[in-house]
Amino acid sequence: MEKPFIFINSAMSADGKISTWQRKQVRISGAIDFDRVDQLRATSDAVMVGIGTVLADDPSLTVKSAQRKTERKAKGLEENPIRIVIDSQARTPIEADIFKKGEGQRIIVISSSAPSERAEALRTKARVIISGESKVDLPDAMEQLYSLGIRRLMIEGGATLNWAMLSSGLVDEIYTFVGNIIIGGQMAPTLVDGQGFIEHSTLPLELISAGKVEEGVLLKWKVVNLRK
Repeated sequence: MEKPFIFINSAMSADGKISTWQRKQVRISGAIDFDRVDQLRATSDAVMVGIGTVLADDPSLTVKSAQRKTERKAKGLEENPIRIVIDSQARTPIEADIFKKGEGQRIIVISSSAPSERAEALRTKARVIISGESKVDLPDAMEQLYSLGIRRLMIEGGATLNWAMLSSGLVDEIYTFVGNIIIGGQMAPTLVDGQGFIEHSTLPLELISAGKVEEGVLLKWKVVNLRK
């Protein structure tokens, strides 16, 4: 299949949590890592999140640096990468920040079972792509995104989307900033939730690099055995 180069970027606590059990964001990294993430966004064709992240955090997913926006414009690009939401049932609020903040294209990927009235409302704000029946068919969706010219795709969560993409064999690399805090809580989301792999079928990674950033560690991994 033809798909973009896909990488997950996330910050997590020392115990592997990406937010509290209430699904509320916690500041895990500092200014240096925020700038690294901004650079990743600015150099990507698209940034993707799941509907859970939109409903919990309402991210804008915009490039923050004025210089990086200018550099993108100089290359004939819009200030922000394409912002994509995987949203099987078309639950993305019309008033979400991805629609209100920053110029650029938006894509909502829904399934064919999504309520038609919600899908039509989203079409007033974004390109709507249909893939799958009861839920989004991620491999097919990635092929559709590739056909639109998306070659470098950044995933910014959440845990359920990370699992779905990894278990579908669609992720090439993972970048994790591990911060110097403990969040705890058995109900708090981790970097990857979902069903989980079983014994003898776990997904191996190859360490690309590891380095201290502020009071944390940045780990870069290559996904070794992509599941097809």
